[in-house]
Amino acid sequence: MAKLSALAILATYNEQRFVCACIENLIRQGFETYLLDNESTDRTVEIARQYLGRGLIAIESLPRDGCYRWERILQRKVEIAQTSGHDWFMHVDADEIRLPPAQFRTIREAIAKIDSQGYNAVNFMELCFVPTREEPDHEHPHFQSTMRWYYPLRPCAHYRLNLWKRGHVPVDLAGSGGHRVEFEGIRVWPTDFPMRHYLFLSAAHAKAKWVDRIYDPEELARGWHRSRAQLQAADINLQSCRELRLYRSDAELDASEPLTSHPVFRLRSKVGAPDG
Repeated sequence: MAKLSALAILATYNEQRFVCACIENLIRQGFETYLLDNESTDRTVEIARQYLGRGLIAIESLPRDGCYRWERILQRKVEIAQTSGHDWFMHVDADEIRLPPAQFRTIREAIAKIDSQGYNAVNFMELCFVPTREEPDHEHPHFQSTMRWYYPLRPCAHYRLNLWKRGHVPVDLAGSGGHRVEFEGIRVWPTDFPMRHYLFLSAAHAKAKWVDRIYDPEELARGWHRSRAQLQAADINLQSCRELRLYRSDAELDASEPLTSHPVFRLRSKVGAPDG
């Protein structure tokens, strides 16, 4: 039986802090990666180019028009999946480290087992890694080694349903703001895969990432980006490490008693609101 192929579709805008770690992890997990860059003005594309031909199969530029248009990015991701010949697809962001369950070496190995049992989608459990009041700055390439405090987040069931199998029916990723892929006949594997999500590396990084962003007025009118669009620099609430969980290893990630909103933002988004 031929091995299943897997494609990660990664969208970026000024992700020079994260893009290297993300692509390298996707290679380790058995994925090829398609990079959809939204006209970054930093070194994101320059850094990514070193992986072309060794895991990264393409770099596409999507015009930004001076505005963050998340729905258009998600729709383009679905188009890429529809025209690709891969068997499985994963919608991923640069600040995420996607992982397999403990009994598997890679995500690709895990989805081979899942596929053989008739399942066609996988949800991820989000473990949010953040700076703390004691250690507020991790703006360096080794952030995974130093930013070790986290909390689990689950605002609703299947909050990060981002891995799915090719099928013969239309796929919707934009309706949920990218949180959940939706299609007729979906069968979700009952066990979540873990995901380390590095929200931001310092308060200054959070400001550049969210406060300074120009959002699409039409998306705001639909209620998207609720907490991010209202965020001000003073709203970034660094917690003490005593309020968080200490990362020791992937095998010991603790997803028990997840939170339903981000405590690092004083403004809280409503459950299930697309907050890309």
